[in-house]
Amino acid sequence: MTLDPLRRLLHAAHLTPADRLAGVAAEQAAALGFAEMAIYLADYEQLSLIPVPGVGVPPRQELSVDGTLAGLAYRRMEPATSDRPIGGHRLWLPLLDGVERLGVIELLIDGSSPATHEDAAALASLVAELVVVKDAHSDLFARLRRRKVMDLAAEIQWDLLPPLTFASDRVVITGALEPAYEIGGDTFDYAVNGDTADLAILDSVGHGLRSAILASAAIGAYRHARREMHDLADISLQMNAVIAEQFAGSQFTTAVLARLDLSTGRLRWINAGHPAPLVLRNGSLVHPPTCRPSRPLGLQDGKPFPCEMRLEPGDRVLLYTDGIVEARSPQGHFFGEDRLGDFVLRAAAAGEAAPETLRRLMRDVLTHQADQLQDDASIVLLEWARNPLPLSGVTSEGAAAVNP
Repeated sequence: MTLDPLRRLLHAAHLTPADRLAGVAAEQAAALGFAEMAIYLADYEQLSLIPVPGVGVPPRQELSVDGTLAGLAYRRMEPATSDRPIGGHRLWLPLLDGVERLGVIELLIDGSSPATHEDAAALASLVAELVVVKDAHSDLFARLRRRKVMDLAAEIQWDLLPPLTFASDRVVITGALEPAYEIGGDTFDYAVNGDTADLAILDSVGHGLRSAILASAAIGAYRHARREMHDLADISLQMNAVIAEQFAGSQFTTAVLARLDLSTGRLRWINAGHPAPLVLRNGSLVHPPTCRPSRPLGLQDGKPFPCEMRLEPGDRVLLYTDGIVEARSPQGHFFGEDRLGDFVLRAAAAGEAAPETLRRLMRDVLTHQADQLQDDASIVLLEWARNPLPLSGVTSEGAAAVNP
């Protein structure tokens, strides 16, 4: 039986190393009828799209996420096209692992080509999954994505993170952190199991390698206790014990540990000396019920008491570290909660996808502080809906025709 190009690509990928993936994918793209194909990966700051080299892959230049058709496909998570003077068109599609944005692919379609947009969407989906698989046992893609020297603390933290974005029909979770190449003690984690979404954001004291090691131990303890199916208070106790036993008394981690019942919207959390969550509802900023925070992890002297509230469908919950709201402008003005809430509310009103909202937010925070963050800055956005959410912007239909 003759295999179609997508099946051949899938079959060949089993023995294809990362450095040959772009070439093998381009070969099968040509068999589908595409004149050219190129893969681009987003850099760690999500400012640039970096071409992946390969045999048979046409040479390409690095592209900006802002102000290009490639960037438009990345930002909106939907295809974008441009016509060519000699016939046919150029098609850009986002590379999505689920709804996690990896980059884009570029496909050149001649006027007489039998290739369709459905073929392009299927190819993009397969290439995205293969990039994720090959990235697990190669340094190629990690090297390509670096536009600056990454310090050791940041190396540890990036390897510790889950995918920046997850979505199902009932919940969207997305996160961001800066400075991408020097992050130290800030990190986050999440897991969705059945009707339960667990989420944690941490800010370990200090900077650099020592802070990253502390954050790694805290996340390891969090995952271990969570997977043992402990409740929030016991998870907090176990994290506190690990930090207190393994690190000196001056070292600690502030955190919010949250758990959402996806069926009912019941949100419970433990605030361990951290900024309180913010809730965005129907175009307004809502402060959760007053709840006394416990001491930071590593310094607790008793079992913490969880806070609780009920979410309404469509609510967005923001968990963030103080590097967001305490980012200070050269004139001495803090970024602040109100500016943070207003930014996310305006993005939601404009129909902007959650991952793009946080990408732009981080740029705004950096601009506010004249591109010189004085502290790590991290944020996680969770959106809940009792009824299924339409995952707009992630389907292959309705490519937007955009002229250059």
